[in-house]
Amino acid sequence: MLNTIIQDAATEADLLTDGESVEKTLSVIELITSGGTAGMVIIALLFVLLIVATYIYFERLFAIKEASKVDANFMNQIKDHVSNGKIDSAQMLCVQQNSPVSRLIGKGITRIGKPLEDINTAIENAGRLEIYGLEKNVSVLATISGAAPMIGFLGTVIGMILSIFEIANSGGSIDIKTLADGLYTAMTTTVGGLIVGIIAYVAYNHLVVKTDKVVYQMEANSLEFLDHLNEPT
Repeated sequence: MLNTIIQDAATEADLLTDGESVEKTLSVIELITSGGTAGMVIIALLFVLLIVATYIYFERLFAIKEASKVDANFMNQIKDHVSNGKIDSAQMLCVQQNSPVSRLIGKGITRIGKPLEDINTAIENAGRLEIYGLEKNVSVLATISGAAPMIGFLGTVIGMILSIFEIANSGGSIDIKTLADGLYTAMTTTVGGLIVGIIAYVAYNHLVVKTDKVVYQMEANSLEFLDHLNEPT
């Protein structure tokens, strides 16, 4: 009786040990390296795209944030200087501010004395240059947001080709390990491409919204300046 109980306990212990040995965790590094050479190359390319997208996002975010800073009394001081005929003081104030808004107003101040249409045209031309500067490299984010998932899907196709190749050449005995490598390549590259694409897409749209706010600020202040010039003296 005692021997039977001991044998049953030993059997249960062996089963538990076997169950524990079957359980396996998979880290991110193992998941990436399990995709084989093709998978690691594509993941490395996606990682480079992620670094580029992150750099562009933060570089543009700080630049746009800096460009949106305008003194609340800037336009009031400009209007006071212009009304009092202190054109040089108004220009100096624009130089000191050194922002897209101040550069537009400064361009308009240099045209004071000419027809209002000429002043408006000069401000619009300067505005296009400022917008171009604000949107610098932002289009790269849009490209990455579209290219990254496509690169990931390329890895998917490569992984499936590898798996099908192994099945076709298995001769009736499929090597699960080799087949799994192709499937890992397919899945990891797809996930990586989607992650990079989503990050770049969100970053791009966030920068577009921030840029639009600065453009609106430029337009509002330019219109205020032109309206002041158009006021009867």
